[in-house]
Amino acid sequence: MQNKPTYKLEFVALMASLMSIVSLSIDAILPALPEIGNALGVVDVKDNQLMITMIFLGLGFGQLIFGPLSDSFGRKPMVYFGFSVFVIASIICVTTERFEVMIFGRILQGVGLSSPRTIAIAMTRDTYSGDFMAKILSIIVMFFILVPIIAPTFGQLLLDFFDWKAIFNANLIIGLLIVLWFWKRQPETLAPKKRIKFKPSIFITGTKEFLKHKDAIAFTLVSGFITGSFMVYLSTSQQIYQDQYQLGELFPYLFGSTAFSVGFATFTNSRLVIRFGSFNIAYYAVIAYAAVSLLYVVLFNSGVNPSVHVLVAFFLMQFFAVGFLFGNLRSLAMEPLGHIAGIGAAINGFVSTVMAVPIANYIGGFVKTSVLPLFIGFSIFGVLSLLVFIWLKRRRGLVKV
Repeated sequence: MQNKPTYKLEFVALMASLMSIVSLSIDAILPALPEIGNALGVVDVKDNQLMITMIFLGLGFGQLIFGPLSDSFGRKPMVYFGFSVFVIASIICVTTERFEVMIFGRILQGVGLSSPRTIAIAMTRDTYSGDFMAKILSIIVMFFILVPIIAPTFGQLLLDFFDWKAIFNANLIIGLLIVLWFWKRQPETLAPKKRIKFKPSIFITGTKEFLKHKDAIAFTLVSGFITGSFMVYLSTSQQIYQDQYQLGELFPYLFGSTAFSVGFATFTNSRLVIRFGSFNIAYYAVIAYAAVSLLYVVLFNSGVNPSVHVLVAFFLMQFFAVGFLFGNLRSLAMEPLGHIAGIGAAINGFVSTVMAVPIANYIGGFVKTSVLPLFIGFSIFGVLSLLVFIWLKRRRGLVKV
């Protein structure tokens, strides 16, 4: 643990890069969803959303494997193991001619990518704590968010000059370069004396330990609510911009603008979190998240889509609030779990992601001719998140009962 509140830029860049392989694998194929669907014989275009949501299912379950194992065998070996799974999964995706096998490949990609995603958070927890950890996670997420800004454009360029398989191949090459950088420059953060002897029972004992911390459970639930409603946007954005608004060529830029909003918020959070505290900032961000979505539902309850300028304005406000939530929620959940950082990050990620996938699949099924169901989903889960925060404030004695 570092005593002075300082950090190395290369550490932040490396952790962000590890997490960015995940984002690149999700967002770069967004412009190619119709082409992939056509190539694999998809009849209902709504099914194309599964190529986005099901990778999250793999991310959720994979964390339960790599998180606990990293507590026993160290962080770095698990990154190499996870990336090997990602390589195999990518080969499956580019060689299949069946949609069902593609979905299996995407789930397996998620399993492999859960390793760098989980290990980046565990390594950050190994190195920092408290509000300063929230600051570091905000900076990591800020760099990480740069990827969704450029990924759809990157994917579209590859699609224009090659085909959809080139996107998978390019992601693989970029991932390999990042893992080589990680191998060469990043020291192991979990000292041998702090490792937990591996036994199958560590999954049970780790879960029991996690469940002792009610705050960690509460923040994990909120992460699931926010991630689930945000995932609906990820899986339906191509459909909204290209089918509902007929703005195919502008899709990468519209998607990038909302990603920039998240990135700017995380940057702002990194400057404010030490002064105001991660809990306070997350609390007011949840209020904003719920308020913006409820305002849209009230104004456009007829289901008729507003102009694209109005829609993007609402998305920018919605995701600006999200930018103050992602890093802070992770940090708040991980704060009491330093002694089980690997399995703690795994359970946090597993629960929030496995909650998010059915939320996204269910709500996404209603986003056909109108954006309204998306904002109804934002509203419901924004209000639920706010209720959890109100309970937490009462539990902490910050509100008189």
